[in-house]
Amino acid sequence: MENENRAKIIAGVVSRLVVGGIFIYAGYLKAVSPAEEFAYAIEGYKIVPAWLALWTALVLPWLEIYLGLMLTAGLFTRFCAAGAGLLLLGFEALLAQAWLRHLPVLSCGCFGANGSTSLGVEFARNIALLIFAVLAFRFGTGFSLDSAVKGP
Repeated sequence: MENENRAKIIAGVVSRLVVGGIFIYAGYLKAVSPAEEFAYAIEGYKIVPAWLALWTALVLPWLEIYLGLMLTAGLFTRFCAAGAGLLLLGFEALLAQAWLRHLPVLSCGCFGANGSTSLGVEFARNIALLIFAVLAFRFGTGFSLDSAVKGP
């Protein structure tokens, strides 16, 4: 029983750090690039108008960085893991509709303008991250600021 709890804690902490680290990295790459580059990638999905794509390109990188930092620190872990999971579900919906509509998406925008792979690879990567986000939500409060504040 103790080994099972230890495995859950380790899985939760690793998942929290993986999702948090990737969100920080992806957000940073987009935040230091011109917003127009990311907005162009968003427009490629043919879902939102140009003004909303630019607004999203300005806000989303900072949201990713914020969620990543909070997950890495383990502060408001469940809330931030749920937020990351919802973002990943949204990203999956965008990728799926682009694939189904055969849109010529040259860059998904996931890791800035230069970090592009096929939509299938991005979809699989996001599924893996979504699994990590669920594990962080369920078991990610070990070795966190949440547990330090809450106590034993």
